[in-house]
Amino acid sequence: MELMNLDLRDGFKLLEVGTRKIQFYEIGSGEPVLMLHGGGPGASGISNYSKNIEALAESFRVIVPDMPGYGGSTKGINRKDPFGDLAGAMLQFLKGLGIYKAHLIGNSLGGACALRMGLESPNVVSSLVLMGPGGVDTTRSLPTKGLNRLFDYYSGKGPSLEKITEFIRKYLVYEGSEIPSSLIEERYKSSIDPDVVEAPPLRRPKGIPNFKNFDFTRDPRLSKCEIPTLLLWGTEDKVNRSSGGLSLQKRMQNCDLYLFSKTGHWVQWERAEEFNYITKSFICIHSQSEIRVRG
Repeated sequence: MELMNLDLRDGFKLLEVGTRKIQFYEIGSGEPVLMLHGGGPGASGISNYSKNIEALAESFRVIVPDMPGYGGSTKGINRKDPFGDLAGAMLQFLKGLGIYKAHLIGNSLGGACALRMGLESPNVVSSLVLMGPGGVDTTRSLPTKGLNRLFDYYSGKGPSLEKITEFIRKYLVYEGSEIPSSLIEERYKSSIDPDVVEAPPLRRPKGIPNFKNFDFTRDPRLSKCEIPTLLLWGTEDKVNRSSGGLSLQKRMQNCDLYLFSKTGHWVQWERAEEFNYITKSFICIHSQSEIRVRG
């Protein structure tokens, strides 16, 4: 199955969550695994996890939403507390599906959303797998070059195929030539949705942000978090610094860290085979029922 070419007839669904509609894709059976995508221009659940969904669905019930502000879901998020807004929406989303406990996988902005969900409602989260999550030591140093490019995508002359190509190939991954043009074109098309252009989900913050909303390392709940957590971080991440992995590991009670050499911000895509195996194993170990890992 070519996941990038799915349409609603192939399994996409819509669920009303408060005043929003969340588009999602679901496949497999077993313990639920919620996969939360990153926040780059044109991001969506399918584009972030096209190399992982089927592999994980061999063992789990895999649920891949477009978070608010992205893809086929309702646009607009609370820019004063984006992590909290997304976390609240995704907690409601799980409840709307009748799911009261799930494993969470999150990349970048999705990682920040997943971690915030764990801090807000730890009883709902079985385990966390986070790839280069946002909101780690972000208020203690200047933004990375990759984060600056992300924030500036809708500034100046606005979005363009040239800008998104540079962001993905130069800042999102280690080896940009491996990213197919079709993926970039699909994300560009999503990034110029008029509703997104009118209210981009991520733009450069104005003024002094509320630190507790933008930096998890300043949140006292982090040191009390007992959720089994796996951090997967590329050493060449140009969006969120890999030093954030050690920072989180020092502060969390049950946190394992894997660093991937010659890998950027998109571990699940760049190192897909290893990601799928490690993630399956980790979730199985922390599952409530016996699930056999298929190699």
